[in-house]
Amino acid sequence: MPHVILPKPGGGTERFVTAPPRDYPARQAGGFNRVAFAAAHVVCDPLAEADPWLDAAVDWERTIAFRTSLWDLGLGVAEAMDTAQRGMGLDWTTALELIRRSVEAAKDHPQGLVFSGAGTDHLAPAPGQTVNDVIAAYEQQIAAIEKVGGRIILMASRALAACAKGPDDYARVYGRVLSQVKEPVIIHWLGEMFDPALEGYWGSKDHMAAMDTCLAVLADNAAKVDGIKISLLSKEKEIAMRRKLPAGVRMYTGDDFNYAELIAGDEAGHSDALLGIFDAIAPAAAAALAALSQGDEARFHEILAPTVPLSRHIFKAPTRFYKTGIVFLAWANGLQDHFTMIGGQESARSTLHLAELFRLADAAGLLRDPELACRRMGQLMAVRGVG
Repeated sequence: MPHVILPKPGGGTERFVTAPPRDYPARQAGGFNRVAFAAAHVVCDPLAEADPWLDAAVDWERTIAFRTSLWDLGLGVAEAMDTAQRGMGLDWTTALELIRRSVEAAKDHPQGLVFSGAGTDHLAPAPGQTVNDVIAAYEQQIAAIEKVGGRIILMASRALAACAKGPDDYARVYGRVLSQVKEPVIIHWLGEMFDPALEGYWGSKDHMAAMDTCLAVLADNAAKVDGIKISLLSKEKEIAMRRKLPAGVRMYTGDDFNYAELIAGDEAGHSDALLGIFDAIAPAAAAALAALSQGDEARFHEILAPTVPLSRHIFKAPTRFYKTGIVFLAWANGLQDHFTMIGGQESARSTLHLAELFRLADAAGLLRDPELACRRMGQLMAVRGVG
C-alpha cells in the first residue's frame, strides 16, 4: 500500500501506510431533501507575476472547474465567502469577477445553484465611519452582484461591527438593505472565532442576546429572507435559534463541528447546510445526503461520522486559518496541481497540523488516489524538513 514518512507530535517520524479510499460517486442524480451549499475555495495562480501577500492572482480555469465538480455532486456553491479567503486575500474587485464567472458557469449546468457573498469589505476603515457608510457599501455590492444575475448571501460586516452603537443600528442597516433586494437572501452570522473583528455582532458579546436582535430582524423582514446561516460552532445555540425562526426562514448550519446531527435534525426540525467543510468532503457529503434523502439515516451518519474528526481538526483554533487545510486537501487529492494560496496562506498551519490532517483524511476514506496523495505529501514533507 502507498505510504509516506510523517512527523509525530513530540518528535520523530513514522512510516504511515494509507488505507483504500471509499468509492464515492463523482455525480449524484436526483435532488436531496436538504438544501446543501459548499462554500468553495479559490485556486491561486502560482505562476502569476504578482506579490503573493498583496495580490489576488486567481487561476480562473481551475477555480471554476472545482465549482463544476460540486454541482456534479448535487451541491450548491456559496461563492466568494470566507472559504474563498474573502477578507484574507480575496478583495472585492476580484470577488466580483469570481461571482460573475461562477454565475455564468452555473447557467450551463443543470444543477448550477449559486448564491454569492455581498459585504462591505471594500469600505476602508476610517475614523468617523457611520452606519450610513455601511448601508451604502452593502448597497453597492448587492447592486453589482444582482447586475450579473447573482443571488445574495448577506455577509457580516466588519465596518458595521466597528461603528454600530447597539442593536438598533443593526436593525436599521439590515432593514434598509433587505428592503431593496430583488430576491430573498441568506443572512450570514459569522462568529468571532472565524473573524475576531466580528465580536459583538448584532450589538452584544452575549450570543443569546445577539440572537434575540437577529431574530427580530428576521421577523421584521421575513419575506426578504431565504434563511440564516450561523457560524458559532455551538449546536445548542443553533438549535435554540432554529426553533424560533419565522415561518419559511431556513436555518443553514455553519457548524463545522456538529453538522451531521444538525442536518439530520430532531423532532422539532432540521438544519439545511452551508458549510466550508463540504468543500473538502464533497463526495462524502453528497453520498450522505443522498442516503438521507432515501430515508437511510443510519447510512447518512455512517458516512459522515469519520469526517467529523477531520473537520474539527481543519477548523481548530485559530479557526480563521481553516482555509489552509481545505486547499491542502484539494491539492493532495489532485484537484489542483499545487499547494499555493492567495495571500501566502499556505503557511498558516504547521507541518504537524497538516500531517494529522492527512491521517484523518485517510481515516475518512477521502484520499481519492492514495498513491498520488502520498507522493505529494512526501514532497511537502521534504520541503518542510521531514525525511
